[in-house]
Amino acid sequence: MSTEPTVSVCVPAYNGARTLDATLRSILDTDLDFELVVLDNASEDGTGAIARSFGDDRMRVFRNDEVLPIGQNWNRVVELSTGHLVKIVCADDVLTPGSIAAQREIMKDPAIALVSSRFDVIDEGGAMKEAGLGIPGLIGLHPPRALVRTVVRRGPADFGPTAASMFRREHFDRAGGFRGDLVFPMDVDLFARVAAFGSFFGMPERTAAWRSSSFNLCSQTSSLSKLSDMFHFHHRISREYPELVSRVDVILGDLRLVRAGLGRLWVRSRAVVGRRPDPSSAPSGLAREVAL
Repeated sequence: MSTEPTVSVCVPAYNGARTLDATLRSILDTDLDFELVVLDNASEDGTGAIARSFGDDRMRVFRNDEVLPIGQNWNRVVELSTGHLVKIVCADDVLTPGSIAAQREIMKDPAIALVSSRFDVIDEGGAMKEAGLGIPGLIGLHPPRALVRTVVRRGPADFGPTAASMFRREHFDRAGGFRGDLVFPMDVDLFARVAAFGSFFGMPERTAAWRSSSFNLCSQTSSLSKLSDMFHFHHRISREYPELVSRVDVILGDLRLVRAGLGRLWVRSRAVVGRRPDPSSAPSGLAREVAL
């Protein structure tokens, strides 16, 4: 592989007109020579027009004829890319300046299969809510097992968004791409499988921000569906990669889901008796799981 691997930043966008402009500007705010691929998933708002309004030679814009399921759409945007390295940025997240170049530099080491970093959480308007989250205990170089066990034990919300990560296209193809049958852990499911091809590197820097909003897919998916997806993810990944995921990892991950489910019931019970549900006031450790 070349010492200067090419990079594709892929943006799958569906009805993302409210935030897409900020997302694309954050990506293009670098003089690095890379490819930006935007796939409009047959949106009904101004998503396509916003994407086409950028006159940047690094950018290519495509549109699906019909709305594809999320897994197929994310696979399609990667298929349209041409870079050695791939970064998926959702249409409401943002990158920090210099993050693409910094991660490309790390990925020059062919032994590294996946790099990710800490991240921030912003609100619908882009204001900071939380800073420096993600990749718990994974700063620096780690073997695949460390990554996969952390994802199973701690969950995708603690690991971080796709925008904070970069992986190799060859590994994406070998792993079979995204599996859209389990939507909520779809990204970490891919990361677990591509990490099996090499080492994981965790950056202490914050390279991306995840937008907590009322209009993204995460907020529109029920807690029960998310918890069910994660349960099936734990058991499937342990069957497929027993050398990376132990029975203890699965048990601890499942117990986390039970705890999250009880936390959700706790919040709802408060609402029933007339008190405003506030995840931040839940017992210690439950707030992030309740907010899933």
